[in-house]
Amino acid sequence: MTDQKNSGSCCSTDGSCHSSAATDTQVGGVTTVYTVSGMTCGHCEGAVSQEMSELDGVTAVTAVAKTGEVTVTSAAPLDEEAVRAAVDEAGYELVGTA
Repeated sequence: MTDQKNSGSCCSTDGSCHSSAATDTQVGGVTTVYTVSGMTCGHCEGAVSQEMSELDGVTAVTAVAKTGEVTVTSAAPLDEEAVRAAVDEAGYELVGTA
């Protein structure tokens, strides 16, 4: 699996855009897309990504301020309250899954 860095883009490293459902089980993990309100810039993306990256089992996080979407890849599904707490700690609000 390629580790996705916070690039500010919704496109993958091969240039294709994501159009999957909110949760997509893949080899090596679970990918979930969350909607977060309040992100407006790269600093916001970094703050949310940093807090989400600290959750147990998280292997990759990509936050996109423009869309409010945060894509998280983890070893297993994440507890929504833990995700909410991480987003709150970053100073933003978890709306739910995209």
